[in-house]
Amino acid sequence: MPELPEVETTCRGIAPHIQGQCIRQVLIRNPRLRWPVPETLDQELTGLTVRSVTRRAKYLLIGTDTGTLLVHLGMSGSLRVITDAQTAGKHDHIDFVFGNNTLLRFNDPRRFGAVLWTTAPAAEHPLLKSLGPEPLGDEFNGALLHQLSRNRKVPVKSFIMDSHNVVVVGNIYANEALFMAGINPTRHAGKIALARYGQLADCIRVVLADAIGQGGTTLRNFVNESGKPGYFKQQLKVYGRAGLPCVSCQKPLVEQRLANRTTVFCRSCQR
Repeated sequence: MPELPEVETTCRGIAPHIQGQCIRQVLIRNPRLRWPVPETLDQELTGLTVRSVTRRAKYLLIGTDTGTLLVHLGMSGSLRVITDAQTAGKHDHIDFVFGNNTLLRFNDPRRFGAVLWTTAPAAEHPLLKSLGPEPLGDEFNGALLHQLSRNRKVPVKSFIMDSHNVVVVGNIYANEALFMAGINPTRHAGKIALARYGQLADCIRVVLADAIGQGGTTLRNFVNESGKPGYFKQQLKVYGRAGLPCVSCQKPLVEQRLANRTTVFCRSCQR
């Protein structure tokens, strides 16, 4: 599933191609996504100029003078910049055609993604308004995590993956950040001290920034805006390495399920 680094990579990749460009046409081949694609989307968008391309959580926000296009990549979606006459495939559901002949293609084999339109402020959209702070933003820090975690008995890994506390610290990156911070993912969130939350917040930023810098994580079928895979998987210290030696102490890494998610950690290095 595309997580924050993959979505941010896509955002940065498509922005230079479409920002400032006029939308000439919207071709909808299959409107049956997680939520139906608005029937009037072509009418709404044609003739508008893209003013901004940003990200909020795992949503891509393509802003115009009259509204915002919200795009979610779901479990298997991607947005790719097409510059030639490449024939649309079975899972290429929507094309956005721009005045500079750039074509932005939405592909989603499992159809859990979404393409929505709103004329209200994007921050007030029901899918966005209750989200927590961005992990790479100024509002996110250890003090906030410490405050929100008081009296919470959930495992700290589940706590940092809750989008009401901080948005889209996905499973892979939660595993990696907790290992970097030396915190056992099964510990109750309310039992962790302020100083350790400060360290964890810093590690979350580092892990996510590193993944963005390397184009996201190559797992299953994630590709960026040009159809190329990410490369962060090569740098994973714990995720996907259950039973292998810890890179720090050489003891075998342990795997267990937390909230139905694969969790890998080192019992010796993470307390």
